[in-house]
Amino acid sequence: MTNTRFPVTFTSLAMLGGLWVVAAWLTDDPTTLPSPWIVGGLIWKLAQSGELATHVLATLGRVAAAFVLAMGIGSVLGVVMGRSAALDRWMAPWITMLLNVPALVVIVLCYLWIGLNETAAIVAVAVNKTAMVAVTLREGVRAMDPALDDMARVQRMSRIAWARHILWPQLAPFVASATRNGLAIIWKIVLVVEFLGRSNGVGFQIHLYFSLFETGYVLAYALSFVAVMFVIEYGVVQSWERRATRWRRAGLQRA
Repeated sequence: MTNTRFPVTFTSLAMLGGLWVVAAWLTDDPTTLPSPWIVGGLIWKLAQSGELATHVLATLGRVAAAFVLAMGIGSVLGVVMGRSAALDRWMAPWITMLLNVPALVVIVLCYLWIGLNETAAIVAVAVNKTAMVAVTLREGVRAMDPALDDMARVQRMSRIAWARHILWPQLAPFVASATRNGLAIIWKIVLVVEFLGRSNGVGFQIHLYFSLFETGYVLAYALSFVAVMFVIEYGVVQSWERRATRWRRAGLQRA
């Protein structure tokens, strides 16, 4: 499956690039929509100067910190809420509120309450994502097979063994889904955080070149970080997901 997936992915991206070429040709205005080779030249120029790596790494660091915080807190909340109906009833209104508060409001409030610093930036992003992780993991716990819990009680499994052999294998697809969606959403919120109140990062550079009406540089920074996310998605997340769900696929094949 992996061997057939790569050509399809490459062809799909090539088609998207072709649409970009056509749109740039029809627009015929590099200041509005520069061609892929113009943007590629800008990316190369920024990479050679070291400026691209500096700002991409700054954004990536914020994404990583916010992701770890949101996944950690959200996963614990989701599992506990899925296992306890009473706690779920108490926590559900809070989760619903966090899901519906606009990310921009959370970012502004964190900057007002904590200050224009890294802590506020990371907390703002993590708060925006934690509720989504909690909901995903809660639904994962609810979808677990109760017969496996019964088996664990009969076998008198320890809590560690239960978590390793019963809980984790069943939650792995939901964790993978939360990871994929989390990375996609978190990095976009991080850009807004940097746009509003940071002095480095991809979002800061996009804000800078937006004010200068430099579309090419805006696309150069945006596409560079999208490329990083592609590497993480296809090189890390999907690879880990295949290993984590190997037992499920094997069971389906035997059935």
